[in-house]
Amino acid sequence: MDFSFTEEQQMIADTARKLASDRLEPVAEKLDQGDGRDELLANLRLLAENGFMGLNVSADYGGTEAGTVGFALAVEALAGSCASTAVTVSVSNMVGEVIQAVGSDEQKELYLPRLTDGTYPAGGFCLTEASAGSDPSAMKTRALKDGNHYILNGAKLYITSAEYAGLFVVWAVTDPDAPKGKGISCFLVEADTPGLVIGKAEKKMGQTGSATNEVLFQDCRIPATAMMGAENDGFKIAVSELAGGRIGIASLALGIAGKAMEAGKAYIKEREQFGRPLADMQGLQWMIADRETELEAARLLILQAATLKDSGKPFSKAASMAKLFASEAAQKATYTALQLHGGAGYIKDFPLERYARDARITTIYEGTSEVQRLIIARDVMKAI
Repeated sequence: MDFSFTEEQQMIADTARKLASDRLEPVAEKLDQGDGRDELLANLRLLAENGFMGLNVSADYGGTEAGTVGFALAVEALAGSCASTAVTVSVSNMVGEVIQAVGSDEQKELYLPRLTDGTYPAGGFCLTEASAGSDPSAMKTRALKDGNHYILNGAKLYITSAEYAGLFVVWAVTDPDAPKGKGISCFLVEADTPGLVIGKAEKKMGQTGSATNEVLFQDCRIPATAMMGAENDGFKIAVSELAGGRIGIASLALGIAGKAMEAGKAYIKEREQFGRPLADMQGLQWMIADRETELEAARLLILQAATLKDSGKPFSKAASMAKLFASEAAQKATYTALQLHGGAGYIKDFPLERYARDARITTIYEGTSEVQRLIIARDVMKAI
């Protein structure tokens, strides 16, 4: 499999790195402290203007048509400077892709340009509920048909970018008597729709610059034309889109881990103990060798999954493998980089503790590591 990048893919990666270095990195610490919302929104607009909010969306709707490999490279580059911004970009791209995949022509023409040009600062993906996390088929949110409308009632939990998303993809039960997972439909709901209420902001361990909120639906009336795909066919849509989203989170984990290791390597080249640079010590060299090998393996798994997706081949198992391995490797890499800094790594003057906190969630959202193992094992066993 050829993993050499096209000129366009390399340009996307280079542009993402420059924007990340010039605009995202200077405000990352401020966002981590809970401030800088205006700067975040300004950076999201800038990223939209440069094509990063529709990386795998058709140019007919303002997208970049960069493909999944380009998307993975972009998210990795952005995450190295600011994971909070990168996750917003990843989820917004996910929203754009699901609209492009199953939306009607009218829905695509109306909503995709607003995502790609920054009219909507972000898109929201409303799937998780308090009793439906790893098992979204257990969701309780209801969509009751009322003439030419549906009335939504329920609550979604841990929704990324909810406070500034302009559009939400929402899953709700339309046939409560259907077998589990068979009576769920998918809807598009604009943020200013009456009855859609943004709930409390979660106080998180990491990626604190990215808003994460409960989203409530209280007699939220939407037109029947807001449904995407066929009625009661929404669970299949969710499963398919989550697989693509896992490539984004794997790339995000890799970006954080790579940045942490860069900092660790630079530090031990400068820091001296026992009369010589720490970088000369074999124990530390072996730590670096192990982490760099793991990150390179993660990169190859991500590119494999992205290439399969771009070529229209089954990629769910590959995406789960990439997400599992990259997110777990990021835990080891960020903690190794922190350890290489010694006591300095534990001090907030250095960004190592932020990298470690930001990386931790990558083993949880878009499907926990345990769920990825289930998906991989089922796929493997099915082939026997």
